[in-house]
Amino acid sequence: MTAPDDTDRRLIAATQAGLPLDEAPYARIAAELGLTETQVITRLSILHAQGVIRRIAIAPNHYALGMIANGMSVWDVDDAQAEALGERIGALDFVTHCYLRPRAPVWRYNLFAMLHGQSRAEVEQKRAQVRALLGAACRADDILYSTRILKKTGLRLKDG
Repeated sequence: MTAPDDTDRRLIAATQAGLPLDEAPYARIAAELGLTETQVITRLSILHAQGVIRRIAIAPNHYALGMIANGMSVWDVDDAQAEALGERIGALDFVTHCYLRPRAPVWRYNLFAMLHGQSRAEVEQKRAQVRALLGAACRADDILYSTRILKKTGLRLKDG
């Protein structure tokens, strides 16, 4: 994999907050960067193929869609099974983020999964589904509900 060059970084910076709502978004970005539309599309395709960017997609505002209950579920699962179980949880359509993290002396949980719903009751039903999937490998769990968004973005490169 070739490291992104300066033009790639400028392209990422120009698109990281989303594509412009335009009939020809790639042409508009190209004009801003002094590239052709074909160059923009080709570079984005290469960056995607290399795994530098994961996807180009619409990112709906789940709050505006009524998904106002959001909880990071935390699970204490057997370390030997954690990766396989995490993959199964991550495959659930209602899980948006799933991570393995190291345990800490005062924090027993090693598997994390973000759950969303229109109510806490709905999120608790989803949590019960995850618990059932984990079965005996789950020794304990909890859920940390969001109360307020302080910041919500993906990783952002600095312009220039």
